[in-house]
Amino acid sequence: MRDRRRLLLLVLVTFAAAIAGVVIGRVYVVPVRPVENELHDLLHRDLKLNSAQHSRLETIEKNYAIRRQALEAELRADNARLAEAIEAEHGYGPQVATAVDRSHQAMGALQKETLEHIFAMRAVLRPDQTDKFDDAVVKALTAKSE
Repeated sequence: MRDRRRLLLLVLVTFAAAIAGVVIGRVYVVPVRPVENELHDLLHRDLKLNSAQHSRLETIEKNYAIRRQALEAELRADNARLAEAIEAEHGYGPQVATAVDRSHQAMGALQKETLEHIFAMRAVLRPDQTDKFDDAVVKALTAKSE
């Protein structure tokens, strides 16, 4: 009977520790926000944009969203081809190498598209707004992951 009580106590303590871990994680661990979210918040909250700027940025953001979705679909297709190549070769063979190279090209295209988007947004800003924007971009690109 004594062993059952110890086991029950151990189970309860383990459960309480797990719940505490989840609560602490949800309260104190903040997920890293994507660069786009930080820049979007800066643009629409901190830079005091005028209506013409808002309108131009909205168009830029819509166009980027369409292009980004297409590139992300291409990346998913490349990942599927990579999976097929891995399944066929069971090692790093020519099909896998080709699939990796193709995937890297799509990733590069997405990165270039994102940078063009950032520079297009910057071009909408007044000179008194660009310093904050530039600082946010540099901070986002040099932030250390934890």
